[in-house]
Order: sequence, then structure tokens, then C-alpha cells
Amino acid sequence: MKYIHSSKNPQVKQWKKLHTKKERENSGTFLVEGFHLVEEALKIEDMVLELIVSEEVEIPPRIDYGSVSMTQINKEVVKELAETETSQGIFAVCKQPKHKQVDATSYLLLDAVQDPGNLGTIIRTADAAGIDAIVVGNGSVDIYNSKVLRSAQGSHFHLPIIRGDLFEWIEKLKSDGIPIYGTSLDNGIVFTEVEPTPSYALIVGNEGNGIQTDLLNETTKNLYIPIFGKSESLNVAVATGILLYYFKKI
Repeated sequence: MKYIHSSKNPQVKQWKKLHTKKERENSGTFLVEGFHLVEEALKIEDMVLELIVSEEVEIPPRIDYGSVSMTQINKEVVKELAETETSQGIFAVCKQPKHKQVDATSYLLLDAVQDPGNLGTIIRTADAAGIDAIVVGNGSVDIYNSKVLRSAQGSHFHLPIIRGDLFEWIEKLKSDGIPIYGTSLDNGIVFTEVEPTPSYALIVGNEGNGIQTDLLNETTKNLYIPIFGKSESLNVAVATGILLYYFKKI
């Protein structure tokens, strides 16, 4: 085990860089914080490259870290790395998985979802609803943003989350015969008018502007959720949950 007791240590500075999207992309890694996320990451073979643990923390027996490299740090370093108000003092450097091929029949496509809390909640909800794969399009917040990771509560480690061009994915899904549903009031129908099928793709969009028109023009049908009260709209994560559970047909 290594020991680092100074926030000025070059290794600490390198870990801290993982708070930035640029460094996450350059290194192909990301940093998670807290017992739950670390434990979920460790369940995936070869996902965790390094554990970083406060000298005041005792790792519970249930957490099997095997032969993963570990570095012990003091309060000063914990404070430097933490992005939560009350840190649990445990972190993990993880590899960003590369999903070259996806064996899926149900897809969730995200068009420019910019709020980290929304994106994380959508990922967690899609995981709970049994979606096979998520494709995050251009203009969306980074999927490894710390707020996204915390909101998703470990769902990053449960299903493939792919960054890609939505137009290319729609073309591919169409060629595979998979129906594609957008979410829009314009030329849309109430979502309950569609009969759920095992294979489908659902697109949800930006919090303020919805899905871009060019994408909506490529869908099989566009759906909307009726509003019965005085609210102008539903939160995108809530709307996604309603639609995904409807398509699950439970």
C-alpha cells in the first residue's frame, strides 16, 4: 500500500484533474467517490484501476477489492479530492468502458440533456426499467461528470452508456427494423395509443427545447404525456420514467 499525506503531491494533482471532462477524455478514466459507487465499480472485472482511501476509513468486509492497487491518504488530501460536502473518504479511479458492439433490443437516446442531475436520474431510471442500452448524443453533459455519477447511483456499471451521433444511431436502428419514438407535442399522439413492443428506441430531449426537429422528422411516431394540472411540462427525467415503464408493459 502507498501513502500520500500532502495535497501538493503530483499524484493528487493528477487525480484532481479527473474532475475535468478534458482529463477524463484524455486519460480514458474517471473518478468515483463514496462507498456505494466504489463497491458497484469493483463488481465489474478490471473496472477499478486504483483505490484511494482515507487513513480514517475502514473498508467493510463485504467490499472485495482483491488485488486492486490502494493508496492511503490523510484528511488534507480527502478534502482536496472530495466533491461532496461530507466525504466518506473513499475514491476509485475507473476505466471508461468501450462499447464497440451492443446486444440490445431496447434503447434510450438522449438529445442534449444538459442538467447533470437529470442525466444521472435518467440513467438510474433506465437501469431500473430494464432498458438495454443508452446512447447519449451531442450537447449532453458528460456522462462521467461527478453529479451525474452520484445521481445515477451506480447504474453506469449496470448497462452500456454510449456517446454517439443520434442521427447515425437512428439510421442503424431503422435498418434493424426497430421502431423509434420521439417525445413531442407537435404532430404527437398520447403515448398510451402506442402498443408496446419488446424492441423499440425512445428519444428524449433537452430540458428547455426538447428534441431537435431534424431528429423528430426521423422517428416512427412522436409521443406526448398529457398534463392534467396547471404545470406547463414534466421534468425530462420524470417523463422518461413514465414512458420507459409503459413500454415495459408490466
